[in-house]
Amino acid sequence: MIHSLRRKPMALLNLVYRDRLFPRDAYWKTFDRLRERLPDKKACRIMVDLLALAHERGCETELADQLTADLEAGRLPEPNRLRAHFAPDPPTCRTSWCSSHPLATYECLIGTAEIGGAA
Repeated sequence: MIHSLRRKPMALLNLVYRDRLFPRDAYWKTFDRLRERLPDKKACRIMVDLLALAHERGCETELADQLTADLEAGRLPEPNRLRAHFAPDPPTCRTSWCSSHPLATYECLIGTAEIGGAA
């Protein structure tokens, strides 16, 4: 659902099951505050970005805590700051690899038995 909203964030305004889309009260309160202070188009875009962040990074509870802190401080959430706070983007994560030993080194485990013999 979040991926569809990313293409059309204004759909969030009239979404029939929007009640179930917000996982915690902090998300509701944030959306209300965004709509009070920003045009609907920008408020929806930011809220969809926040929902996507919570979903993609698996930080729903922690993000709710940050949103609550922002609201209590009287500031609007900044998706770029929050994205940087919660984790690097998946493409920037390092990939690790390990080397394996050549197959010939395993021959001591199988002895002198012929590989590929009759089954």
